[in-house]
Amino acid sequence: MHRKDSKIRRHQLWGLIFISPWIIGFAIFQLFPLLDSLYYSFTNYNPLKGCRFIGIDNYVKMFCKDNKVIPSMLTTLLYVLMSVPAKILSALLIALLLNRKIRGIHLFRTVYYLPSIFGGSVAISILWRFLFKSDGVVNHILEFFHIAGPNWLGSPKTALLTVSLVSVWQFGSSMVLFLAGLKQIPAEMYESARVDGSTSWKSFFKITLPFLSPVIFFNLLMQLINAFQEFTLPFVITNGGPANATYLYSMMIYDNAFQYLNMGYASAESWVLFLIMAAVTAVIFKSSSVWVFYKDGA
Repeated sequence: MHRKDSKIRRHQLWGLIFISPWIIGFAIFQLFPLLDSLYYSFTNYNPLKGCRFIGIDNYVKMFCKDNKVIPSMLTTLLYVLMSVPAKILSALLIALLLNRKIRGIHLFRTVYYLPSIFGGSVAISILWRFLFKSDGVVNHILEFFHIAGPNWLGSPKTALLTVSLVSVWQFGSSMVLFLAGLKQIPAEMYESARVDGSTSWKSFFKITLPFLSPVIFFNLLMQLINAFQEFTLPFVITNGGPANATYLYSMMIYDNAFQYLNMGYASAESWVLFLIMAAVTAVIFKSSSVWVFYKDGA
């Protein structure tokens, strides 16, 4: 028994040795900055003037004195509500269309995935700004059909929607996950449903969606987290304008940290964002027991 325990401990030691580079990297580049920012959130920290502990003053200022916080939070929430559901629905629809055995299907899958390779890059943002400016390509196409295109990026009514379309367009990663989930659904389930006289729509809601619910759950979590932290797209495309219509919460954190060098206040804002995302994640996890179905019956 003693020899067996010694062997297990030896294996555990070797396991720790092999993962030690990741542990060290996590501690230095993630855990330490996380705890450091928590401390700075209770200080008045300017890299050029030093650091002074001020307690919860930063948090009081956020919700009682700073008139930019609540509007930027609401704009971010609106961006999340516009981009995440549309992105997941688009990814699911395209995955259903690409889950077919037709000639050239691999080419179609590659083409649909390509936009996601670029991510929220500066190049894509500049391209989007060029396409949707008042005299851009999109409005020229609409003009060809005698349709007066709006000022997509210059109007507060359409600017946020236009920016969110970039995220929706880059649905490739979610699409691949949905496609993998569709491949795991047993064909016998659909055959049995057809024998019982089930329609395609009924099979979709009774078979496809339940089997895809874990993938929907994962995609929803990841896309929500990404959307709450979105920065590059509105920063490059509109720089928060017009009239702060695309001024997301992450942009406010950036301005306070790197424009005004108020690192303590920016750290407090970052922690509020972290707590909001944690709360949303907790709610989704709690609700998953109602709508997420697993093959083992859980």
